[in-house]
Amino acid sequence: MTAPPGRSDEMPVTNRHLITGRPIKPPFPDGLETALFALGCFWGAERVFWRLPGVHTTAVGYAGGQTPNATYAEVCGGATGHAEAVLVVYEPAQTAYRDLLRAFWESHDPTQGMRQGNDIGSQYRSAIYTGDAAQLAAAEQSRAAYQTKLSAAGRAAITTEIGPAPPFYYAEDHHQQYLAKNPGGYCGLGGTGVGFD
Repeated sequence: MTAPPGRSDEMPVTNRHLITGRPIKPPFPDGLETALFALGCFWGAERVFWRLPGVHTTAVGYAGGQTPNATYAEVCGGATGHAEAVLVVYEPAQTAYRDLLRAFWESHDPTQGMRQGNDIGSQYRSAIYTGDAAQLAAAEQSRAAYQTKLSAAGRAAITTEIGPAPPFYYAEDHHQQYLAKNPGGYCGLGGTGVGFD
């Protein structure tokens, strides 16, 4: 399957978070850090993170594939290689990266490979895309620790991919903060019931 060629222009988005009122595109204020996660359908995944204390802003998009500035339809077609991803901009003095990792692991089932529940396809895979060596080390350590917890609970092996952050391409405007715009909207996200700590 050949990846769609994509486009050079970014998706036009409203540069204001519906919940926080803050910009969702850089530049972000000094002292903030970013994290990038994929944990299934990005509608519910984004809500997980915007609810955390110390999170400055969030946005949804596509990462880990080949097609620049892909459309939702292209990503759902399975040929772009992208995962549905959430960009998290946070204040490290209020929220540690480990807190974000806890929310990540507890909010989905990281053992399902190319799916989350009824959502099937490579775009729903679990991934942690890291911004530096410290995030990479923390992510890998957290995976090992959570695998111990899952194994003790009789769960399968973690399939989460962990690696340096690829380019992040913003999704179409109507996907940003989707569950705030559509409170009754679909969210198939569910954890394993196994705590991280």
